[in-house]
Amino acid sequence: MIHPDIDKVHLTQVNRKLDFTTGDTVQVHYKIREGNKERIQVFEGLVIAIQNEGVGRIFPLYSPNIAEIKKVRSGRVRRAKLYYLREKEGKQGRLKEIKREAKEDLIFNKAQEIQKKEAAKVAEEETEALAE
Repeated sequence: MIHPDIDKVHLTQVNRKLDFTTGDTVQVHYKIREGNKERIQVFEGLVIAIQNEGVGRIFPLYSPNIAEIKKVRSGRVRRAKLYYLREKEGKQGRLKEIKREAKEDLIFNKAQEIQKKEAAKVAEEETEALAE
């Protein structure tokens, strides 16, 4: 925790669970604006790193331009960064598929608790205003 106010601002921006990890194949539904039209483009790729870079293309995790992130399958990995897979082709570039349950996302859960408290506070203030 850097500063309570900065931490609170960060937690208000957390709007999706991080239910994937390195080695997972994910589909990223990304909003693309062309002129005044907006469409959703689906990008599927392997998560090669979570911090600073991932999925062969960089996607800011909490960007409002990301509509949805779906995990397609999980791969067996023994490293946190899989940059070596960029040079591999064919069978060498594949990961063995495994069944993996998502870990509990503590940051997302904390953000949800804060949002519930703020919503309850607003509702309480509205009932008090109506009572007066």
